[in-house]
Amino acid sequence: MLRLRKYKTSDAQVITKWLKNEYAFRQWSANRYESYPITADDMNQYYSQYDDDALYILTAIDENKITGHITIRFIDDTRKIARLGFVIVDDSKRGKGYGKLLVSSALNYTFNELKADKVTLGVFENNDPAVHCYQSCGFKIVKKEIIESYQCMGETWNCIEMEVSR
Repeated sequence: MLRLRKYKTSDAQVITKWLKNEYAFRQWSANRYESYPITADDMNQYYSQYDDDALYILTAIDENKITGHITIRFIDDTRKIARLGFVIVDDSKRGKGYGKLLVSSALNYTFNELKADKVTLGVFENNDPAVHCYQSCGFKIVKKEIIESYQCMGETWNCIEMEVSR
């Protein structure tokens, strides 16, 4: 049974260990961090710049073990459109449905507790497992006039915009 709880600074020691290589790290973080690998202190320092009501930083727990991590932030003044970010599951549990459980739990929280009407996210087009996971949770690809791109590892990585409504 997966449950979400508020992130604790001590969680970063576990979460940062799931990022085994720079490619996976950049798929997870784009350019939000300057260098790989990041430390628990790097992660906590990044999150410390946000107020509690500006960014909901959550940790997923299964059988009292940290198994996932996700953030939720509102991207409009009416707090009706939320955006998921930093979605990650323990690398030893990938491919076992934990990603779908994590995202589904975050959607439930966002729609039912935070009362959002729509949830969006961006995912790199080179991350097929994540795209499939999000689609299995009800997300649809949204065509954008301007495609968001990042320079990662000497390449241009394009984002796919996805959303799901209540």
